[in-house]
Amino acid sequence: MMISQRNGTTRTCNRWMMMAMMAMMAMGIAMNGLPSVGGELFTALADMEELLETEAVLIANLDNYVQAQEEKLLQLRRKVQEYRREHTEAARDVSAYLSNPVNAFLLTKRLTTDWRYVENLMTYEVGKEFLENVTSYRSVLKFPSDEDLNGAAVALMRLQDTYNLDTASVARGMLDGVQYSTELSAGDCFELGRQSYLNGDYYHTVLWMREAMDRLTHEVNRTAMKEDVLEYLAFSTFKQGNIQTALSMTEELLELVPDHERAVSNKAYYVKELEKEALQKILRGDDGSEEVPVDTSTKIHKGEASPHVYDKTERKLYEQLCRGEQEPPIELRSQLVCRYTTNRSPFLRLAPLKLEEAYRQPDIVIYHDVMSDREIELIKHYARPRFRRATVQNYKTGELEFANYRISKSAWLKDTEHEVIRTVSQRVEDMTGLTMATAEELQVVNYGIGGHYEPHFDFARREERNAFKSLGTGNRIATVLFYMSDVTQGGATVFPSLNLALRPRKGTAAFWHNLHASGNGDYATRHAACPVLTGTKWVSNKWIHERGQEFRRPCGLEPDHPEDLF
Repeated sequence: MMISQRNGTTRTCNRWMMMAMMAMMAMGIAMNGLPSVGGELFTALADMEELLETEAVLIANLDNYVQAQEEKLLQLRRKVQEYRREHTEAARDVSAYLSNPVNAFLLTKRLTTDWRYVENLMTYEVGKEFLENVTSYRSVLKFPSDEDLNGAAVALMRLQDTYNLDTASVARGMLDGVQYSTELSAGDCFELGRQSYLNGDYYHTVLWMREAMDRLTHEVNRTAMKEDVLEYLAFSTFKQGNIQTALSMTEELLELVPDHERAVSNKAYYVKELEKEALQKILRGDDGSEEVPVDTSTKIHKGEASPHVYDKTERKLYEQLCRGEQEPPIELRSQLVCRYTTNRSPFLRLAPLKLEEAYRQPDIVIYHDVMSDREIELIKHYARPRFRRATVQNYKTGELEFANYRISKSAWLKDTEHEVIRTVSQRVEDMTGLTMATAEELQVVNYGIGGHYEPHFDFARREERNAFKSLGTGNRIATVLFYMSDVTQGGATVFPSLNLALRPRKGTAAFWHNLHASGNGDYATRHAACPVLTGTKWVSNKWIHERGQEFRRPCGLEPDHPEDLF
């Protein structure tokens, strides 16, 4: 009887496991068909789409686990009711009840084989099989890593800073005045603060721990979290130089937990530091001396080789352009025109391109309707399986490496892979008048959470001697950037020195020369990809090189830039 009942319980669990597997199959997820991923999902939204599939499988597994638990409890409730009914009847007249041999047998049975079954049912771990499911899923489904969690948190901070987003508004799910999602809980805000703390970012730690504290006032039974929030908040406030406030928070923490070891130690330290400050102020008052102000601004130094070091002025302008707060002067904008162009191409005489001037000197233009939806989808289809985190070239060594100022994933597609890719390359040649024989492959890029690429040059400067050396095709003479998606908010391409921002529009392409005709770099083409606030951003680009352009873009008889005189 006991073995039969126990197996019955196991069959119930197996039934729910089969339902979970069927649910997975119904969602089109083959257990041996998906690759395992070890991180960096936050760098491309295309990868994060698969996390929803992972979550769907986990929800189905959890739902089946809950149902199995409920069935187990239902069986136990039935036993309780059965035993209570028999026990109540026996209690009315114990002698009469036990004088019946059938009742005596049933009581003995209930306390032997039946109770062993109940004990086995009580101790049976319904969740074991479902936990094993989760373990097996990790080898075939995409799961985010701790790096992804940290990257997603950092992305939110980046968006918060770039677009001047209020912490409380973001916590309410509102981005730049638009309500997108549900509110964050105190625990969510705490985790954002904790991730900032792990990065040594005490400024954002304070912002998000304060928001967590505010939200705790509306949530019940969260005393334990309040202790953690106060501890992080106090230390981060101290690291920002506000010792008195850090001491007050620590004292508040000690009221909640008087024997908190770190808080006791920190309080003593804060008191000692405040005493030192008071003494220093007295000494400065006696001798009349003052503290020498420290210049903490970040400036680019003359001769600095890194193309990714920029001063606070450029940073401020870059963020203003991302927010749409700057634009070229009206005198320049009033001269810009839209027109049809053939670029002396025989094919374009039959189908001229729509050209919009975005800037003059340097000439930056937008071509409209130069990539169809079908072409875009095919290029994305070919790129997805090859996505790797985007790299940058180390200006000293020439080696490719990851960098936190470029958050995206990219793939490279050859012209020989599909007719559409060859067609796009030919179209670029028609658009630019430059040969594609020495151009780089088509790079396809998808930006991740808050994906961006901070101000940079596409060309290699004189001191970057190792850049593009392996290609043997010279410097990057020009850039063509295709926009393959609309972006709901953010994601502009900006040129800080020109006060110019190009907003992504699906099917358009931006084109500019990176080099003067003389071959010297045009520093005005320094540009950046603003963080994507909402939506997804897909782009592809062709980097065109110098070799083979000698007769297509020859040098002039006169220097075309002051640098060419030296």
